[in-house]
Order: sequence, then C-alpha cells, then structure tokens
Amino acid sequence: KRGSEALMNAPSLGQVAFVFYAGIVLCGGVVAVTAPSLIRAMLGLIVSLFGVAGLYFLLLAEFVALMQILIYVGAVSVLMIFAIMLTHAAADGGESAGPGLRGTLRAIPAFLIPAGTLVPLLLRYGVTGFDRPKALAPAALGAGLLGPYTLAFELISVVLLAAMAGAVMLAFEKRGAK
Repeated sequence: KRGSEALMNAPSLGQVAFVFYAGIVLCGGVVAVTAPSLIRAMLGLIVSLFGVAGLYFLLLAEFVALMQILIYVGAVSVLMIFAIMLTHAAADGGESAGPGLRGTLRAIPAFLIPAGTLVPLLLRYGVTGFDRPKALAPAALGAGLLGPYTLAFELISVVLLAAMAGAVMLAFEKRGAK
C-alpha cells in the first residue's frame, strides 16, 4: 500500500513538463530584464517566447504554439533585432546604466503586491484543475480570427508597422546628429 501512495503523490510527466517550460519562461525573462546589452536582452526574450510555445504545446494548442514560434520568435524578434541594429546601440551595453537603488526599491512593490494578493488566495482556495481542453481545428481558429476578431488582428499589424517606422526614424535622427 505504501508504494501505491508514493506513486499517487509522484508528479506526472505533464507537471514536470510544465515546471520545465515555466522555468524556461522565467529564466528567459530574467535574462531579458537584467542583461546589460540589448542584444542579450533580446536573446532572453526569444528563449522566453520559446518557453511560452512549449506551454501552448502542453495545452494541446499545437497550431497556436507553431504560430508563437513563427510570428513572435521569428518575425517579431527579427524586427526588434533590426530596430536595435538600426539605432546603433553600443556593443558594450552602454545603454543600460542599471536601475540604481531607487529603481530597485520601486521594483520591490511590483513583486510584493501581486505575490501578497495571490499567495493568500491560493492558500485559502487552493489550485483547481481544468478539464482537458478540446482540440480546435486550425480552420475554426482562422474563422475566429478573421470573423469577430478581424479588427484586433489587423491592429496588431499596424502596431508592428508603427514600431518599425519608429525605429527607422530614430536611426535617421541619430545619423543626422553625428
């Protein structure tokens, strides 16, 4: 009987995979926030986005996971790297002097407030599981994106275009100042 109790308390492969992908997301996020160089910060963001794609795979949303890799890891990351290159950021990471003591002190409540809210709620109500998500065909997902969510889908492309145009303008302003 003891062996079966230990087996019941052992984490499942899905839980181990979730912890693995969540760790990838968190490690990539820490690198993205703390890296002294913009290029290294982008690499941390790319690692984090790959971890999010892994979490989508765990949710059985293979199409969304592949789109995460294709759009965010591929296109958006390349766009941001081009923007960094166009602005001629210093290779030594001179653009980040660090947050200093005041910045660090301001960041502490940003961690403590959500943690202080979520931890008591989780301890009181516990963590409930969800039913297994139903598989959604890519055709139904496409119909949803191009049906009621067409405006939001198109606004994303406008935001990306504005970001690239802003990066080009910054690059030309820096060149004109030299």
